[in-house]
Amino acid sequence: MAFGGFREDNQSTPMAEINMIPLIDVMLVLLVIFIITAPLLTNAVKLDLPKASSLPNLTRPDHITLSITADDRLYWNGAAVDRRELREQLAAASKQRPQPEIHLRADRATRYQAIAEVMADSANAGLGRIGFISEPEER
Repeated sequence: MAFGGFREDNQSTPMAEINMIPLIDVMLVLLVIFIITAPLLTNAVKLDLPKASSLPNLTRPDHITLSITADDRLYWNGAAVDRRELREQLAAASKQRPQPEIHLRADRATRYQAIAEVMADSANAGLGRIGFISEPEER
């Protein structure tokens, strides 16, 4: 490799250009190696897989509508129950598979303590899915 020029004068300044040809040669060699080895890295096994329908088989759980009036009366799906019967029915509902959801309806004037007691009873029975039902505001 020559760093000087072919000029006759004595001004010999070093050449500041990078020789790209060796870099291109190395890159082409690596490209050829990767082209040759890439098909060897894929190990495909041909399998005859069974066909299945893409629709999931969902079992929707039942829901229980539990209503609480302003004077703390309880209604299980529209039937009046007292607190002891509520605990028994919650325990029976927790044994169902899949477990039903509790849809809790409470009057606006219902005390928070009554709602919290019903929620605690359902949690103690093992029912964890509780949803609150409300009416949208009119605009």
